[in-house]
Amino acid sequence: MSDRREPTSGRRSLGEMVYDHLQRAIKSGSYQPDERLPTEHELAAEFQVSRPIVRDALQKLREQGLIYSRRGAGSFVRSLGLRQPLGFGQMENIADLEDCYEFRLSVEPRAAARAAERHNAEDLQRIKSALKMLRDATSRRRHHEDADFQFHLAISQASGNRYYATAMEALEEHIAVGMQLHGLSLKTTPDGLQHVFEEHRAIAEAIEQRHPELAHDLMHKHLAGSRDRLFEGKRRATASSSMSATM
Repeated sequence: MSDRREPTSGRRSLGEMVYDHLQRAIKSGSYQPDERLPTEHELAAEFQVSRPIVRDALQKLREQGLIYSRRGAGSFVRSLGLRQPLGFGQMENIADLEDCYEFRLSVEPRAAARAAERHNAEDLQRIKSALKMLRDATSRRRHHEDADFQFHLAISQASGNRYYATAMEALEEHIAVGMQLHGLSLKTTPDGLQHVFEEHRAIAEAIEQRHPELAHDLMHKHLAGSRDRLFEGKRRATASSSMSATM
């Protein structure tokens, strides 16, 4: 199937990748207000790009009012104030979180299938970059919520349908809540982090090898497993409470 999108130059695509990642990290709260960003050298090593590309991305962030610079000290994050996701109210309770998972299960598997059919080299680079950050975090026994979101967002972008990506962007703060809680539950499970990383890796491979049905099924299984792991303790507690009440 032919790619429906216009190709972009390598320099532009890499610069956008760095900018997009940093922008979303800042907006998701991965960096706190007035926190110093990694140096140009560190960011260039992390993204495997040249320092001029990083410098251009940082300049764009400054122009957007997301960061500011201190002479001789580096770049720092500006306070963004309270934010509300586009089109969605704030998440208020556990039922909202369950509804979010239900929505993701109806949307993301389809986006993964489309990504397997339509991705281009730039799309794969974004997916692999997020996967690498997940692998590095897993090796340090950490759950990298921002890299996790970037992985899922990159797949929605690779679908070639902007509505998938827009939905993911609008739900970013809602999804972050689930990912943070899921990350905590994984740390209490033997090999939990490694198991989830392997789920991500299998999805990425199915997309790269252009197996849409497999990508769909693996994404559905991954999200369903995440939901079930997260709510398993809550359901056990509810069941135990109900049994006690009837005795």
